[in-house]
Amino acid sequence: MGTRIISTSDGTNRGAFAAGDWGLFLSIALIWGSSFLFISIALDDFGPGLITWLRVASGAATLALVPRSRKPIDPADRSKLLALSFLWVAIPFTLFPLAQQYINSSVTGMLNGATPIFAALVASLLLKRWPRLAQGGGLMLGLVGLALISISSGGQGKTAWYGVVMVLVATLCYGIALNIATGLQQKYGSLPVMGRMLSLATIWVSPFGLASLAGSHFSMAALGSVLFIGVAGTSLAFVIMGNLSGRVGPTRASFITYLIPVVSVILGVVLLADEVTAVAVVGIGLVIVGAILASRREA
Repeated sequence: MGTRIISTSDGTNRGAFAAGDWGLFLSIALIWGSSFLFISIALDDFGPGLITWLRVASGAATLALVPRSRKPIDPADRSKLLALSFLWVAIPFTLFPLAQQYINSSVTGMLNGATPIFAALVASLLLKRWPRLAQGGGLMLGLVGLALISISSGGQGKTAWYGVVMVLVATLCYGIALNIATGLQQKYGSLPVMGRMLSLATIWVSPFGLASLAGSHFSMAALGSVLFIGVAGTSLAFVIMGNLSGRVGPTRASFITYLIPVVSVILGVVLLADEVTAVAVVGIGLVIVGAILASRREA
């Protein structure tokens, strides 16, 4: 894996997805797809910074209760953990609630599908090879789908592009982080890596959380929503994602975000009356096909 902070590894399973891989894949889609809905609910009473802080802190506290999360980490790898705490948590978790002040939860979830493209580009540069035809085709379909989804977000006001840019920056961070996390997970397992990553990230987002206290109002709905995305959408989902990335590699694991929009759109439309255009629906169809292509044999 080397001493570079930004590094990557192949997955231990480079064949077609096994049943267990699909189980991990779909579990994360359901958990993370619903997270955007709960963020929207929490934003009614909590400031964006408070949501981020409580989410990360509750996730870190949950993993701290598990003895296996305290497995020692080689000092040589601590710089990678530090990078992960910023790239996979502190920066994107701060940007998502801010973005949802300009775009709705459905569009946020759909734009999150840019992650596989960034993850594949970073992995290709580090491994010095491009994805196979199936994975490459999936990436291209996903790219077209994302373009359609981005176009559909234009009807949400003149400031909608603020939210679009914030989400795309967050997904770029995700793409880099997935590559770093793959080798660490294979070396230590998910629990020690994710536990320490969330503990560090809690420190980094604390100032933003404290600054949001003044503009926040307590409600059980907001607190319950944040605790859900902290315990399930952060601690549990990150452990599952770490295992998936170690098994199938960062590029194919990142295709999980192609299913997240489906969950976020359904929940947003049914429960929050979000508006989704026909163009966006076509985009969803393309990214689902991309996810199916990604699951095929990599080597």
